[in-house]
Amino acid sequence: MTGTKQPISVLVVIHTPKLDVLVLERAAHPGFWQSVTGSREGSEALIDTARREVLEETGIGAATEHFVDWSIINTYEIFSEWRHRYPPGITHNTEHVFSLQVPQRIDITTAPDEHRSWQWLPWLQAAELCFSWSNRDAILMLPQRLASRT
Repeated sequence: MTGTKQPISVLVVIHTPKLDVLVLERAAHPGFWQSVTGSREGSEALIDTARREVLEETGIGAATEHFVDWSIINTYEIFSEWRHRYPPGITHNTEHVFSLQVPQRIDITTAPDEHRSWQWLPWLQAAELCFSWSNRDAILMLPQRLASRT
């Protein structure tokens, strides 16, 4: 069966005011840690994709106004093992970066088919753990992004 997944996705860095960052371990790839990610469904707005993915992957229900759109877009090659999820000929994904601040480290509920574990880490440790360059780079930008909002 040909995949129908859109090559348009969101990356949501969830963090506390003290710059602790939530990272999730992929169920199908133990040792692969990341922030919340997910593809757009239908014609939903990207902010709605971010909100839906955070709720699905962590159980955190946040209003759209709590998300910050960084206006950063990354394009990267889709791993060959995941290309079957997309229509034929699709080799690259366009990722839009968002963040969500929560008051403190909170317990989350992962989607077991997607993630096997989670942890809160100081931002530098979280960045070092991420397998994705775009995720690492977003976390490394977090202090500067927060400082520019105050």
